[in-house]
Amino acid sequence: MMKQNEYLEKAPGKLVKSLNGITTYLPNGLPPEWIWSEKLLYQLSAAERNLARLEEVGNAFPIPHIVIRPFVRKEAVQSSLIEGTRTTFEELLTFEAHQMNLPELFADRQEVQNYVYALDYGLERMKTLPISLRLIQEIHNMLMNGVRGQSKDPGEFRKEQNWIGRPGATLETYVPPAADDIPACLTALEGYIYQESDLPSLIRIALIHYQFEAIHPFQDGNGRIGRLLIIFLMIHWGLLSQPYLYLSHYLENNRTEYYDRMLAVSQKGAWEEWISFFLEGVQIQADDAVRRIQSIQQLRMAYKKTFASDRSRENLAHMLDYFISTPISTVAQTKEKAKLGSFSTIQRYMDKLVEYGILEELTGNKRNRLYRAKEVMRVLQS
Repeated sequence: MMKQNEYLEKAPGKLVKSLNGITTYLPNGLPPEWIWSEKLLYQLSAAERNLARLEEVGNAFPIPHIVIRPFVRKEAVQSSLIEGTRTTFEELLTFEAHQMNLPELFADRQEVQNYVYALDYGLERMKTLPISLRLIQEIHNMLMNGVRGQSKDPGEFRKEQNWIGRPGATLETYVPPAADDIPACLTALEGYIYQESDLPSLIRIALIHYQFEAIHPFQDGNGRIGRLLIIFLMIHWGLLSQPYLYLSHYLENNRTEYYDRMLAVSQKGAWEEWISFFLEGVQIQADDAVRRIQSIQQLRMAYKKTFASDRSRENLAHMLDYFISTPISTVAQTKEKAKLGSFSTIQRYMDKLVEYGILEELTGNKRNRLYRAKEVMRVLQS
């Protein structure tokens, strides 16, 4: 049970008794008041600078979408890992190649793949529907479709009480607003997104992420939706043009602090500590993404030199770009996605890339073989 003495006067909300007698936390509307420190201003400048550099390097890549695809999958794996779903980056790619369909593995892989679908869907939907409660519901419906949690009203804001506890805990650490308070809380949050503000966009995104998690409007999937909102807002406000940033890697590596920082906002009004943590993550992950994009570009140029004298160099270059976007694939999947010819033609190109040391075959089978771009995977996973 939440204790009144844990929620100080500076807390940006209050404890209230719901109609069924449960003590819940009702957050105040945004924005809060706090005093800017020199440290926070420095961190904001560094994070904005690294994001601008990431945008520049990402857009300078000859075909930007081929690096976006694996980055989206890295984000999906890490965001799902925070929620306890155990799937690696390589396992997700293998699953997508239809080479990992064991029943005991299917649920976790499908949850991560749903995150990819929800991110792709949201980015496309934002072209015709602004970030809104309706969009959030549509994305949640896609996220929960056909996986654990699908019985908990996908796409519908909760009508029951939920709570948050530490792993293994039998008592709640935090009890979000009662279901009756959810509509007003969400309407205020939606209004804040479209309210004119002098606050920098990154600061507003940090505030909105906290607020969404504090409201916890769905029965399940709140964390993943909250993290999806981060990238949607970055693109909506022009910080990035594409989802190059995989912030969940930082949040997963610092999971305990991630939860503690948000709880400290609710209990103590510790906004600066939370925003500082968030900005540090943006700075670190933007720099990390820049390094990986540059490494992939160097690898791409080196590989193209190795087959520069090959008669099929143009098609091999197309095949190489496909394997940068999809570092693990089968002949069938490559034929469907890369559009470079028949099965026999695709197989011939793959065999050549194996000879050049760019691909390796993983199964040893004569049929249903699986290929991996080993150095591309090393860059993406290192």
